Amino acid sequence: MGAQSAVAQPQGGLAPSVGVAAAPRLHFTPAEMALAQAASANPDLAAYYGTHGLQPVFMGPQATLRREALLRAVATAPAHGIPAGRYASAALSGNARDIPTEIGQARILARYLRDMTGGLVRPGKVDSLIKREVRRPPIDGLIHDFTQAPDPSRFLLDLQPRHPAYLALQRALSGGETLAVPPNLPRVPEAMWRLGARGEGVLALRVRLDSIGFAAPAADPQAYDAALADAVGRYQAAAGLPSDGVAGPKTIRHLNGDVPDDARSRAIVVALERMRWMAGEDLDARHVWVNIPEYTARIMEGGAEVFRTRVVVGSTDHDRQTPEFSDEIEYVVVNPRWNVPRSITVKEYLPRLQANRHAVSHLDVVDGNGNVIPRDRIDFGRYTAANFPYRMRQKASDDNALGLVKFIFPNPWNIYLHDTPTKHLFRNGARAYSHGCIRIGDPFDLAYNLLSVQAVDPKAMFHRALDRGKEAWLKLTPPVPVHLVYFTAFPDADGTIRRFDDVYGRDAALYDAIQKAGLDS
Repeated sequence: MGAQSAVAQPQGGLAPSVGVAAAPRLHFTPAEMALAQAASANPDLAAYYGTHGLQPVFMGPQATLRREALLRAVATAPAHGIPAGRYASAALSGNARDIPTEIGQARILARYLRDMTGGLVRPGKVDSLIKREVRRPPIDGLIHDFTQAPDPSRFLLDLQPRHPAYLALQRALSGGETLAVPPNLPRVPEAMWRLGARGEGVLALRVRLDSIGFAAPAADPQAYDAALADAVGRYQAAAGLPSDGVAGPKTIRHLNGDVPDDARSRAIVVALERMRWMAGEDLDARHVWVNIPEYTARIMEGGAEVFRTRVVVGSTDHDRQTPEFSDEIEYVVVNPRWNVPRSITVKEYLPRLQANRHAVSHLDVVDGNGNVIPRDRIDFGRYTAANFPYRMRQKASDDNALGLVKFIFPNPWNIYLHDTPTKHLFRNGARAYSHGCIRIGDPFDLAYNLLSVQAVDPKAMFHRALDRGKEAWLKLTPPVPVHLVYFTAFPDADGTIRRFDDVYGRDAALYDAIQKAGLDS
């Protein structure tokens, strides 16, 4: 590795001729060879030492300053939801005096740099439907920047994510935002407390809510009024309960401290890791943010929400779950035809066609060239899921499965956002019904917002295309980043952590992977 990249010094005081590259360095001291061999097992360290003359990081005049900076940085691990044992800080107790200690401390540095710029766990190892690609800067370059920093401690701390959502999650994890009611307060009797109710139990409910920041002042503290219903709803959202403003037995048990808060802490630890996966994304830029467990899509701009809509996501069957990844929306497609995915064609429709060639009559059967083939010319019984040679397609119409508009970001999994004729599903609290794509509750408004950057009157632009009745592709200039994310704990605009059901059960596997990574020191 480094032996080939280090540069030789000219011999006999003669400088190389102008325009002639310096010869590669061929001779190394035993210490340099030992360092190169020890670093070769770690690609990040091999790259750094190989391009920096095999110079140590934690030996020499700056050793103490750098070692103490790293020690302070890794001490913050628990505040990030990272197990304290992840960095084996005992190895940083003294300055490096030999190659093994140098490499040991450099490994801790590289691990810290990787963790803070892209997370501990490789996303795809947790679940095959987590397709997220981490955009991490080159670690050898960060090690170089660390060695050049006038304040190495500040350099390491500044690498930690600074997004407001990440900071809010950290505060919640450390107890800066807690849902634990002081133990000396009176318990709330279990009942179905709702608007119009009265009694001492309502007063106890107010007192417990007020103690954790959900105040609801009222002229009559024993009356369950609209302000109290609002406070109960906000508490329910923060606790991960259905936010209906009714204090039923489940809500009361949470508020009385009868339900352990471990699940909330675990959800926050997992959320911090997912935010580290996204450390390389520009979340201040305009983007679409779809949080799968929340069943909600937003347009964010400059860190602020400018649009929100309900969504329907993939069902809980593993092969229909919505994957996690980031991309760019390139087109708003008006009056879209629905090209039925092959998996749906052969698993759901082919058996029906074999039983009745006139089944699913709203769909055309088309060949590889896009020509519609009359069904009476096809012997569907001849085919299996493996050799069925046709595709199925639905014309643009009000009852098209994609509705009247879809939003395309080409990807290997054929996932996109789209309208739907089944509007009634948006009234449900849990909305995991699709084959994986994301159905939008307010698709026209989403289109207007996405087109607003390039059109003076985006609504008119959209409806001109719609009124033609033919499929039309409106290119977004520039494309808009879209992030399909999975947060069961996430702060709202004022920093309050809201909880959502782990609809696909992905959190437990990620939490376990984080704890396992903490043992790998």
